[in-house]
Amino acid sequence: MPGAARAAAPLTYDALLLAGGRARRLGGVSKPDVVVSGRRLLAYALDAAASGPGGGARRTVVVAPGSVAVPGGVLRTLEEPPDGGPVAGIAAGLAALGRTGADAVPTGSAPGAGGAGGRDAAGPDGSPELGGGAVPDVPERGDGPAPWVLVLACDVPRAAVAVPHLVAACSGAGAASGALLVDADGRDQPLVGLYRRTELDRALTALAAGRDDGTVRGASVRALLAPLTLVRVPDDASAAADLDTWEDVRAFDTARPPDGDVVARPGVRTTPPRWDDGEGPPDPELRPGG
Repeated sequence: MPGAARAAAPLTYDALLLAGGRARRLGGVSKPDVVVSGRRLLAYALDAAASGPGGGARRTVVVAPGSVAVPGGVLRTLEEPPDGGPVAGIAAGLAALGRTGADAVPTGSAPGAGGAGGRDAAGPDGSPELGGGAVPDVPERGDGPAPWVLVLACDVPRAAVAVPHLVAACSGAGAASGALLVDADGRDQPLVGLYRRTELDRALTALAAGRDDGTVRGASVRALLAPLTLVRVPDDASAAADLDTWEDVRAFDTARPPDGDVVARPGVRTTPPRWDDGEGPPDPELRPGG
C-alpha cells in the first residue's frame, strides 16, 4: 500500500556449533555424543539452531571430528590441526559457511583441502559428507553466508531458550557487533552468542596478525571478542549453563526426566533422533526448555 511503512527485514543468521575438544573433565569421551535425558548433547544444539525466530538458522555447520554423526543437510568441518581451541573452531566454521556450491570440497580430499582453518572429515560410516563444505542436499536459503552467526557450544542444552533473546537484542542493536549472554555472576558467556559475520572475520584476522605464530590456535574467545561492541543479555533462565562434568550431566537429568528409559551415562553413544535423519522437525516436547 502506498505510504505504508515497511516492516523491518527479519534478522537472518547461520549457526556455528562447536562440538570438538577433548572433554577432559568427562574422562575424554566425545562430548557431543553424551546422552542426557535421552538425547545426544549435539541434538540439543541442533534444536537451538533450528528453532529460533524466522525459522531458525539458514544453514548450520558443526565443528567436530568425523567420528561424530551429523544429520543430512548440516555442514561439517574441523580446524586443522585438530584440538586448536574454540577460536580456531570458530575460524573453521566461518570458512565452511563461506563455501557453497562449486566452492564446496567433497570428502576424500587431502586433509586441509577444505580451505584455511578447516579440514575434511568423513562421516563415521564413510557417508559422503563434506567435511569442510556443504553436503549435497544442503538447501540454499539466500545468496551466500548470512550476515549474522549464532555461535553455540554443544554442551549447553538449554541454549534454545536464549536464541530469541539474542536475536531480539541484535535486531535493535544499531551499530553493535553482536550479543551474548551474561550469567548471574556477571560473567560473559560468549559461546552462547550472536555476532555479525564481518565483525568476527575482522577480529579473527586482527587476532592472528598480533600473534607470534600468525594463527588463532589456542587463542582465547575473550581476546577474539575484545574489539567488538556487544550487547549483554542477562541469562535469567541459566540458558548458558554447560555440562562439563558427570555431576553436571546428572543434575540436568534430575531436573529434566529422560525421554523414555534412557539415562545419561559415561561413554554412551546413541542413534541420532528421528529428525537428525531428515524425517521432520524436532518434537516440540523434546526441545530444551519445553
